[in-house]
Amino acid sequence: MDAHSRGRADEVDPADQWVLNPQTGNYELRLDHSAEQQRPSSRAGGPASGTHGSATRSDGRRTLPGEAPVPGQRRRRPAEPDAPATGGGRVPAQSRRKRKQGANRKKKVLLWTGGTMAFVLVGGAVGAYALYNKLNGNIHVVEPVGKKGAGFRKGEAFNILVIGTDKRTGDGNGGYGDKNSAGHADTTILFHVSKDRTNATAVSIPRDLVTTIPECQTRQPDGSILTIPGERKKRFNISLGQSGRDPGCTMRTVEEITGLAMDHFMMVDFNAVKELTTAVGGVKVCVDKAVDDPKSHLKLPAGESTVQGEQALAFVRTRSSFGNRSDLDRIKIQQQFLSSMIRQMKSNETLTSPTKLYDLASAATNALTVDKGIGSLGKLQDLAGELAGIETKNIAFTTLPVKDNPDEPKPVTVVLDEAKAPQLFALLQSDTSLTEVKKKEQDAKSAQAKAEAALLQGERAPAVEVRVDVYNGSGVQGAAQSTINWLQNEQGVTRSTNKSNAPEKAAKTTLEYAPNQADQARALADMMGLPATALKPGTVDAAERAPMTLVLGADFKGAGVPVTGAAKAPQDLGQVAADKQVCAK
Repeated sequence: MDAHSRGRADEVDPADQWVLNPQTGNYELRLDHSAEQQRPSSRAGGPASGTHGSATRSDGRRTLPGEAPVPGQRRRRPAEPDAPATGGGRVPAQSRRKRKQGANRKKKVLLWTGGTMAFVLVGGAVGAYALYNKLNGNIHVVEPVGKKGAGFRKGEAFNILVIGTDKRTGDGNGGYGDKNSAGHADTTILFHVSKDRTNATAVSIPRDLVTTIPECQTRQPDGSILTIPGERKKRFNISLGQSGRDPGCTMRTVEEITGLAMDHFMMVDFNAVKELTTAVGGVKVCVDKAVDDPKSHLKLPAGESTVQGEQALAFVRTRSSFGNRSDLDRIKIQQQFLSSMIRQMKSNETLTSPTKLYDLASAATNALTVDKGIGSLGKLQDLAGELAGIETKNIAFTTLPVKDNPDEPKPVTVVLDEAKAPQLFALLQSDTSLTEVKKKEQDAKSAQAKAEAALLQGERAPAVEVRVDVYNGSGVQGAAQSTINWLQNEQGVTRSTNKSNAPEKAAKTTLEYAPNQADQARALADMMGLPATALKPGTVDAAERAPMTLVLGADFKGAGVPVTGAAKAPQDLGQVAADKQVCAK
């Protein structure tokens, strides 16, 4: 409820309805006319005369008997003229305004232009907010054990894990999720922000990913620490809620999968989608054909529609209307929705509306559960400042590369794609955005070509003729096998063999070859991005079918990731920028 809805949009800003009660020291929300009429002026006329009768304010209004003086609402007015100073000079009008004392009496305003964080919900977003100190208590804080929750350092990238739980909390959500469940990690997005704050990458992690859930610790209500044993070959979604796991356990699971440190988390439930989409006035979505889904209750005509509330939740939850009806296709729908939400949050229609900003503030603070490091409006304001300048065209959504679980006759779960996933992880580790990969690849190729032209000049053998034995001296478990998978499946080097661990760890990756294998060496060096220093030519020709020897060293960053230069994006990654409108099929 705000001034607009009461017909006073031209004179009262919604934010101005928060007034200080001097008796309690707290801000109170005044929404009705009667409250407005009960406030004496705080600027002139002094206190009400007498305690049994009504008093007249300097503006002509009257206070009720016994009513405590409460400062009135601020109103838009012309600038006041300068008043005479006692010493004959002029005192600016603003210097006559009393400063409010005490931290608890200061309004903290957060203008959240972070459309870049527009997926802080099960399938929704946060955008521009005007958040006041009164709303600070709405935010629920969980302190993951072992996480310090440090602030945001300039010149350093950071990662936030956004978790949407299917816990059945909130009005009207009794029919969703698992009955009596503590909730799962139903929708999870790793949000990487670049060190220069110009771009961000959002990686969706499938809930049906079979992985290892590592041992984790949780803080109990009495302050004690509970250790929860790890589990192997389990669905990712049980990393939250099940066996007493908290969001810190989900963070550790993602760290185990990606090798990236999670700095913070944000968690929301179903209500976030409904309330935030309603607060912003709806989100535009597009479907290739008409939808009438009895399971999710989504009903939309072909083309573009605006959804909010229950319809918005139905859109991000549906699995029966698009693609092959899998969770992976539902992720694509959610990414399209989030991209649209970002555009809506960053639009002038939202940012210039006091009503929408105020409604978003209330909805967002009620929806959020965060870690201690960002567990207050002041800290969220710091986060917003880090995100404010990222343009929608530089926010890329993608999905963790996975493949069908080979252990299931009729797969319903997925496992990590060992050939493609390490390449994506390397992109994030090297702080390379999906929106600029091509440029960095071109720059790296140009620099490497100049430095290695002399050595690598000459013919290159076709991939099918390249023979190589791969040894793991990197210290990274599974590095040799992931490289073999990538060489065979992505590059066509079918005559490659995993020779397991090298006799000892190697500091650098090396490729040993005979003079008559130079064309094979050039081909493999080009595929793997090996520098000239990695090539170790012999002096004696090898037998006709003898393989070269590749030893992966400590500089190995992942299968398909160049040892030097910019990382390469996996083929067919399927990323989409947040500024693009895509119709769901």
